Amino acid sequence: MATFVGIFSRRKETPIPFLPLIHTLTKPEINGNTSSSSSITSLIDSLHERRSWKTLSEKFSSLKFTNQIVQNILLQLKEPINSRKALNFFHWSRKEMNFEHGLSTYCLTIHILVKARLIKDAKALIESVLIKDFSDGDSRMLDVLESLIDSYAIVESVPFVFDLFIQTCAKLRMVDDILDACKLLSRHDFPLSVISFNTILHVMIKSEKSRLVWSVYEHMISERMCPNEMTTRIMVSALCKEGKLERFLRIVDRMHGKRCSIPRLIVNTCLVYGMIEEDKIEEGLVLLKRILQKAMILDTISYSLVIFAKVKMGNLDNAKEIYEEMLKRGFEENVFVCSLFIGAYCEEGRIDEAVGLFEEMESLGLKPFDETFNHLIKGCSSSYGRFEDGVVFCKKMMSMGLVPSCSSVNEMFGKLCENAKTKEADEILTILLDKGFVADENTYSHLVCGYGKEDDVEGLTKLLFEMEYRSISPNALGFSSVIVSFCNHGRLKDAEKYLGLMKSRSFIPSPNVYERLISGHLQNGNETRARQLYGEMVGIG
Repeated sequence: MATFVGIFSRRKETPIPFLPLIHTLTKPEINGNTSSSSSITSLIDSLHERRSWKTLSEKFSSLKFTNQIVQNILLQLKEPINSRKALNFFHWSRKEMNFEHGLSTYCLTIHILVKARLIKDAKALIESVLIKDFSDGDSRMLDVLESLIDSYAIVESVPFVFDLFIQTCAKLRMVDDILDACKLLSRHDFPLSVISFNTILHVMIKSEKSRLVWSVYEHMISERMCPNEMTTRIMVSALCKEGKLERFLRIVDRMHGKRCSIPRLIVNTCLVYGMIEEDKIEEGLVLLKRILQKAMILDTISYSLVIFAKVKMGNLDNAKEIYEEMLKRGFEENVFVCSLFIGAYCEEGRIDEAVGLFEEMESLGLKPFDETFNHLIKGCSSSYGRFEDGVVFCKKMMSMGLVPSCSSVNEMFGKLCENAKTKEADEILTILLDKGFVADENTYSHLVCGYGKEDDVEGLTKLLFEMEYRSISPNALGFSSVIVSFCNHGRLKDAEKYLGLMKSRSFIPSPNVYERLISGHLQNGNETRARQLYGEMVGIG
């Protein structure tokens, strides 16, 4: 009895001070009121006799319903044989007796109906209760679910009630809190069926909630739920919708060493890879173990993912040990793992080791991909005295039909322009653009600064025309270099033009820019403009 009191004394409903033997089929005495108890007994008998609503209303018009009384009556009708009578009473008390059902009486009735397999009626009540507001909580869905969990035992309900609830929420597009609902059920040892998970995943994709799809799939795997063919199809659809399918096909191929188009394999690789990439490394490895135990991923791919995790954690020595174990077990080297090590070596400035591994890859017939080259271009460009090797790798990459990333090109151009090789960088850019490379403002700004540093105003002017044609503006450093270069060559009109553009981009000119402009105007005898510029400079502080 105490348990029941705790269940139904929640939220805004009337607390139950005394409720004797509520979970039995005896006829309880309500608060010691013999008249009320007798009326309730008579009402239940009338329900068993299938009396009409009109008869019930006339006979029990004087009975004042409370939440406590309604709960008692419903629980005495909780067995499947009486489920229709419970539903009849629920609707009669609301429509004829104007009783406002609370969350607990809704949930009791839902349990009774599901237990009796009256699914259509139960679903209708779930839909009805979800649009009502019984509490001040942030989530109506979670409020209803908590009440269903609380009242589960007293009705001796069945787990399917939670599957029906979750599926109904999903079909109503109430998916924002559905992952929290799944986790709440897991904490209470109520696992959902694969059908429920599939319903959630399908609706999330249709509802533009793809950001939650992978979190739900992750939870599904973590709960040791084995996806079926429908789950896999839904997740492949998610990959297609996100534009990630082609990318993960390539990743799986690189890990496996040959073409592999098994949908389930691609989906599970994407899940673990994404978690590691997002720094959810420990969780990703735990999930990988469960996937491996269910034979839902290949050993070569699982090894590659573990190595990826170790490299991401910065534990290169441990990654190498796992790689050696992989080779000892008869698995072949793969381009994915080799590229990981090349990237790690480059980040640590171990360029010779990175280049050595690249050469070893080629000798083994492993074809490097774009990321491999990008690592080497960046690594060589940022290493003292090795920037020309970066150019070699860039040209080799282009000869293979690959296009480097913008960030690696910017790193390379920065070093070339610092070392008076701006013309060479400009020529490389021309080739890259023909191959579909998309430059950004930093790419061009490196060239602008390089031409300025080399005092090549002709090259600078041509570059600026190209930038205008492509609607690209320099960054703050590039603007400064352009203005100073034009001032040095007496082209104050052009310098003023770029000063205006610089300020329109909300860049603040440096004191050096103002000093060059002021000096140029004074040399031309334009003291008025010089004073204006000086005032601006002082105002900026």
